[in-house]
Amino acid sequence: MSSEDDRRESSNRSGSEATRKAGGHERSEGPAESSGEQRAPREVEADRGAASDRAGSEPTREENEAERDAVDPGDSTGAARPGDAPLPEESLLQVRDLDAGYGDLQILTDVDLDVGDGEYVTVVGPNGAGKSTVMKSVFGLTTYMGGSIEFAGTPIHGLRPEDIIHEGIGYVPQNDNIFESLSVRENLEMGAYILDEVPEDQIELIYDRFPILRERSDQRAGSMSGGQRQMLAMGRALMLDPDLLLLDEPSAGLAPDLVDEMFDRIDRINDDGTAVLMVEQNAKEALRRCDRGYVLVNGENAYVDTGEALLNDEQVRKDFLGG
Repeated sequence: MSSEDDRRESSNRSGSEATRKAGGHERSEGPAESSGEQRAPREVEADRGAASDRAGSEPTREENEAERDAVDPGDSTGAARPGDAPLPEESLLQVRDLDAGYGDLQILTDVDLDVGDGEYVTVVGPNGAGKSTVMKSVFGLTTYMGGSIEFAGTPIHGLRPEDIIHEGIGYVPQNDNIFESLSVRENLEMGAYILDEVPEDQIELIYDRFPILRERSDQRAGSMSGGQRQMLAMGRALMLDPDLLLLDEPSAGLAPDLVDEMFDRIDRINDDGTAVLMVEQNAKEALRRCDRGYVLVNGENAYVDTGEALLNDEQVRKDFLGG
C-alpha cells in the first residue's frame, strides 16, 4: 500500500471518535483559568458551536481548538473516550486518578471526574460498576487508596464527612436518608446541625421549593410516601445552601408517575445555581437532562461526554442504555 493510501486510511480511522486532541496539545489535568465572568455550561457549548460554524477554508488556531473540543450530538462518530473529552472551563470538583474502595477491597481505579461551577453531571453504568462508590468517596465514606479529590481548589480526600460538609457539599444517600422518628421540620433542622441556630429563612426557602413539606411540617417523616421522603432528604441536604449537591439514585423506588416530577425538581435546583453530581439508574432520562455524563465500567472511566452525545452514541446505547 502506498504512503498516500496509508495517510487516507489513517484519516478515516480518526473519524471514529467525536473529540480528538489537536496540534499535539494534551488535555489539561487541572481547571482552566477563566478571564471573565463564569458562564453556564450550556452557554459554553453554544459558543463553541458558533465558532465551528464560522470556520472557513483557513481556520484560525482558536477555531481549530473550539472544533476539537466541540461534540456534535447527532454525529455517528460516537462519544468521547476518557482523555479526549471536553472539560468545564473551571472545575468546582476535580477528581484525578482516584483509587478507593472498602477496607482492603479496591473498587475504583484511576477514576477522573469533573463538575464545573453550576454544572449538572450524571454518572451511569451497569450494576456493580462503582457509581455509588464514586459519590461516597467524594463525601469521605470510603477507604481512600490514592489519587486526589479537590473541591474549589482545596484537597478534600481523607477528610471526614462532617468536615466535608463545611466545605460546601451536600449529600443525599440512596437509603436511610431521613430520620423516620422525627417530624419533617425536625429533619430539616438536623440538616443545619452545624450552625449555632436554625436558619428560618432557609427553611422557608425549602418549603417554597417543596410545598408538600410545609403541609406535612409536623408529620412524622417515617409515615410519608417514598416521593415525599426523597423531597425531604433533598431539602435537608440543601439546608446549608451547598455549592454542590450529591444525589445517589434519587429516583430509586419511586412510582413511575413521580420520576419525572423528581427530575424536574432536580432541574430547578440546578437552575438556581447549585451544581449537581448524580448517580442514577434511569440512565436515559438522566443523560437527557444533564450537561455532561460519565459512563463507569468495572470501576474505571469508559466514556465521558455531553449527555446528549452519550445518548446518541450507538455503542453506549447498545451496551448501557438498552439499545
